[in-house]
Amino acid sequence: MRWIWIDKFVEFESGRRAVSTKNVTLAEEHLHDHFPGFPIMPECLMIEAMAQTGGILVGEARDFQEKVVLAKISKATFFDFVRPGDQIRLEVEIDMMAPEAASTKGHITRDGQPIAEIDLMFSHVDQNLAGKKFPEENFVFTGMFKSLMREIALIQTPAGDASTESN
Repeated sequence: MRWIWIDKFVEFESGRRAVSTKNVTLAEEHLHDHFPGFPIMPECLMIEAMAQTGGILVGEARDFQEKVVLAKISKATFFDFVRPGDQIRLEVEIDMMAPEAASTKGHITRDGQPIAEIDLMFSHVDQNLAGKKFPEENFVFTGMFKSLMREIALIQTPAGDASTESN
């Protein structure tokens, strides 16, 4: 099963930066175990949400031709808890893009207050230098991401454009 840890893109500048949001609710089962009586969103899931936001940004920059996977967490510093009822904002910028990899810098806020700073590295696995073979199909950017991609297209299309009026 794949989980998508972001709810919506609110800004998207192709090849440069993206901003997404995540609404944290008690409907998410993992919060009932982490921790009983004091539920918080696990930090590893905030890293995953940042990886999804950044990975989609990096993938879109190359028209989703590459299989983009998280290769390294360069930095993950947390300043506060995230609780049910919170909405977090994930902002990520491409720091470096090369044929075989990309790096991003990002931060998470809640109501303008810092929650985390997370810097990531992504690998373009089709361009790996180890010579390993990967499946031909893009197992990273599957149909599960189509609804997110439709949102990105709407964000990037100027208001009043004929392509948005027909939707």
